[in-house]
Amino acid sequence: MEQEIDLMDILRKIIGIRKKIYKAAGIGLLIGVIVAISTPKQYTVKVTLSPEMGTSKGGNGLAGLAASFLGTDMPMNEGADALNISLSADIVSSTPFLLGLSDMKVPVSKNKEESLSEYLNEESSPWWNYVVSLPGMMIDGIKSLFIDEEIVTASDLNQRAIELTRKEAETISLLKEKITAFVDKKTAITEVSVTMQKPKVAAIVADSVVYKLQESIIIYRTSKSKEDCEYLEKLFKERRQEYYVAQKNYANYVDSHDNLILQSVRTEQERLQNDMNLAYQVYSQVANQLQVARAKVQEEKPVFAVVEPAVVPLKASNKGVIVYILVFIFVFVFGTVGWNLLGKGGWNTLREEVKNNR
Repeated sequence: MEQEIDLMDILRKIIGIRKKIYKAAGIGLLIGVIVAISTPKQYTVKVTLSPEMGTSKGGNGLAGLAASFLGTDMPMNEGADALNISLSADIVSSTPFLLGLSDMKVPVSKNKEESLSEYLNEESSPWWNYVVSLPGMMIDGIKSLFIDEEIVTASDLNQRAIELTRKEAETISLLKEKITAFVDKKTAITEVSVTMQKPKVAAIVADSVVYKLQESIIIYRTSKSKEDCEYLEKLFKERRQEYYVAQKNYANYVDSHDNLILQSVRTEQERLQNDMNLAYQVYSQVANQLQVARAKVQEEKPVFAVVEPAVVPLKASNKGVIVYILVFIFVFVFGTVGWNLLGKGGWNTLREEVKNNR
């Protein structure tokens, strides 16, 4: 037989514990005020980008026009992009990206600038964070007395895998929390969000993140084309030199045998002329390919349209005092009612069963 819920009985029980509810609401109010006061203000800046990533353009791009004008086929592969637009979020959260960003200068006052990593160390935290982290800080302090921290220079980073000191790892961990990027796969709109305790710092960092992201994507997308262009530059100089040598050999031979009509002379002259013509054809083809490659570098650069730029926020983005108060009042009142109506009776029943089993 199903049990029916007696709403009037529940209401009478709630009225019976109204003093406890008042006390719980008062405690929730007090704790909500303490938490709200202890929580530093945070300011969030969001920048919206609409990147146009280079896709397969066939003969419609700059490289295609250059190839058509020069009368050559496209020398570059027109395949799918190796860099997908969804990787923007991964780039922003990557260790090399954040490590380079931590060295940027941010204004902490009118006449003072410091690195972003130094600024993060000076940001205030709620008092309970210090209480929770106190044991770990004591352990790290004891370890530092016996272990020397290795200093890794920029040249070391270029020669091997990245090694981070504990301080650098903590800085990157903080930046991953404060800097995020979201990509809408349907529209390819990228939203970069930066949260800091100073509104101006948040806006400056957001603008720097967007610029560095654009720079990283441009370098990545044009690296293959630049390598092709550098190779063709080298090949162009070699083929040009070969043509000049063949041209000079032909000219010198003709000048020195101008009055001779021997068949052997004519044969050697014809051979030198063919070598010169062949060297010129190769030189001309490489020159055309080089022009196409130079156009390809420009074509591969993505275009970024900043839909919403970095704007210094006027209001804090974290929850206000009223929200904290309402949340804690609700939690304490709900917990008190639940304990007195359900939890207390179940606990007493469990205690009685344990006593009887003994």
